[in-house]
Amino acid sequence: MRVEADLDVCVGSGTCELLAPDVFEVGEDGVVRVLRPQPGQADEDAVRDAVAQCPTGALGLAD
Repeated sequence: MRVEADLDVCVGSGTCELLAPDVFEVGEDGVVRVLRPQPGQADEDAVRDAVAQCPTGALGLAD
C-alpha cells in the first residue's frame, strides 16, 4: 500500500492526522504531509479510515 495526497485539494481538516498520527501530519500551512508513504501493516486499518473520511478526497491509496 502506498499513500498519495493531492496537496491542491487538501484543506487541512486534520482528520487524517487524528486517525493515523504516525502516517499523517497537518503542518502550520494547513496542508497534509505524508510522513510514511508506505505505512506498515499495523497502520493499514487507520490509514484506510483516514482516506475514507477525508472530507475533500485529497487522500488516496495505490497498490
